[in-house]
Amino acid sequence: MIDEAAITFAAGARDRADRLRADDAALAAMLRAPGAFILPLWRGKPLVAEEPEGLRLAWLSPGAPLLAESAEAPVFLGLSDEQGCFALDVSAWQAPEAPAPGGLADRTVNRHPSLPPHMGFMDLRLAMARLDAQDAADAATAKGVLEWRRTHRFCARCGAPTRPEHGGWRTACDGCGARHFPRTDPVTIMLVTRGDQVLLGRQPFWPEGMYSLLAGFMEPGESIEAAVRRETMEETGVRVGRVRYLASQPWPFPSSLMIGCAAEALNARITLDEQELEEALWITRAEAAQALAGRHPRIAPARPGAIARSLIEAWVEGRVPPFE
Repeated sequence: MIDEAAITFAAGARDRADRLRADDAALAAMLRAPGAFILPLWRGKPLVAEEPEGLRLAWLSPGAPLLAESAEAPVFLGLSDEQGCFALDVSAWQAPEAPAPGGLADRTVNRHPSLPPHMGFMDLRLAMARLDAQDAADAATAKGVLEWRRTHRFCARCGAPTRPEHGGWRTACDGCGARHFPRTDPVTIMLVTRGDQVLLGRQPFWPEGMYSLLAGFMEPGESIEAAVRRETMEETGVRVGRVRYLASQPWPFPSSLMIGCAAEALNARITLDEQELEEALWITRAEAAQALAGRHPRIAPARPGAIARSLIEAWVEGRVPPFE
C-alpha cells in the first residue's frame, strides 16, 4: 500500500539509545569526543550544507565556534557507529538577515560568519523533501524536542523553572518534584473518497492554488476513527462511514503526529464551515493525477514531503484498496 520509507521524517533508523540517557558521565564523555556529531538549530531551523550531490544536515564537531553561541544543554539524539549525536539550540546568535516572506515557510538562509558559505540555517519545510531519510528524521527529532524545551521552561504544576535531564528528553522541577516529557499532538489527515473522487480543502492563508486533504487535531477521549468522522463532518458536512489506517508521519511544526486514514464518504454534498476552510471540493482521480504532475489549471501539486502528497499519490496509483 504505502511504503513507510517513502514518507518524509518517518524512515529514520537512528539508535536513540535510551539506555544511555540517564548516564550523565557517558553523555558528557561522548559530547567531548572528537568524533561527536552536533547538529545546531537556530530558531527551529537546522544547519544544512549544499553539496554537489544534494542537501544534507551539517553536523559539527565539538569546539566549532558556532557552538559557543549557546548556553543551552544539548539533546542526545542517539548513536552513529558508537559516536554520540546531539542537537544544540544556538538561537542566542543574532543573525543579520531578517526573515524573507514566503508563504508557509521562511525562505531566508541564515549563515554564521564562522561557517563556510555553503552552510546555513534553512527552514525545515523547505529542506525536508531534499534531505535523505535519516537526515530528515534527525532534523524532525531535534526540532521537535528543542521546540518543546523552548516552550516548556516552567513547571506546569507549580510554575517554578525546570531543568533538563535524561539527555534532554525530560525536564525536572526542583520546586515540586514533577517530571515533564515532550508532547506529541495526534492529528488525523483524511483521504476521503467517494467512488472515483477525493475530497480536498483549502485554508484562506495558503498560497494560491494550494489544496490538501482534510485534517484536524484529535480531542481527549476520541478514537482515530471518531476524529476522522467528526472533523470531516464539521468542516464539510460530509458524513463518513468506514475508516482505515494507512500511514503516519511525524510533523515537527511544532509537535504533531499525522495519522493518515482512508475514509468512506456517505454523501457528496458539501456544507462548508467557513471558519475552517475557504473552499472544499471533489476532484476525480484523473484530476488528482493532473494536479500531481503540475498540469491542473487550478490546483497546485501537493507539497513534496507532506503525507498528504503520499496519500494522494497512493490513491491515484491504485495502492489504496477501495471500500466495497
